[in-house]
Amino acid sequence: MPAALSPEVAAHAGLMDRVYRRQRHIYDFTRKYYLFGRDRLIDELALKPSETLVEVGCGTARNLIAIARRYPGARLFGLDASQAMLETAQAAVSRAGLGARITLAQGLAEELSPVRFGLAHFDRVLFSYSLSMIPDWRGALTAGSAALAPDGSVHVVDFGDLTGLGRLGERAMRAWLALFHVTPRVEFLALLEQVTRNRGVLTLLPGRYAFIFSDKKL
Repeated sequence: MPAALSPEVAAHAGLMDRVYRRQRHIYDFTRKYYLFGRDRLIDELALKPSETLVEVGCGTARNLIAIARRYPGARLFGLDASQAMLETAQAAVSRAGLGARITLAQGLAEELSPVRFGLAHFDRVLFSYSLSMIPDWRGALTAGSAALAPDGSVHVVDFGDLTGLGRLGERAMRAWLALFHVTPRVEFLALLEQVTRNRGVLTLLPGRYAFIFSDKKL
């Protein structure tokens, strides 16, 4: 019998289930038109055989399935707050014949623990358009970094500050994203633009619409 969810997990899971209960069925088809940079990040992962990667906020498992096909030797894990999304993800993983390589679990990003998956640590932690939906995104990054092996790395792709879209474009995009409880983490991007002068790799997509970032432990 599955363990009862904590009040925090239950509350956020309920919100995500309400947002995505119907959308999850068309999520991958619609999101490909505006969640840019995901495939580029996957290509740049350069995962070695037997390395482990966890995606925090894995959604439909679209990225995990793509990573599994791109890197056949990798062991992959996914964490998401929404049980509805995980149902869709598990079905997709099963259809792809990847149930032996992709393990999914429900939980909050800031509660990420490799022990839950039977591991001592992860080699990579991936946040793909999830930090902008995680209320405690700082806690999520802290947990992700703590879950890494000493030489592990964090990878992030998410919305930028949108300032290159012009005032009207930025305002319209922010209003639209707010409908899905999405908030671009502009302060995180500002910090990254400072720290990547000395460490990490940061790529800004046109219009500062989105960014891709990779680095060792944060």
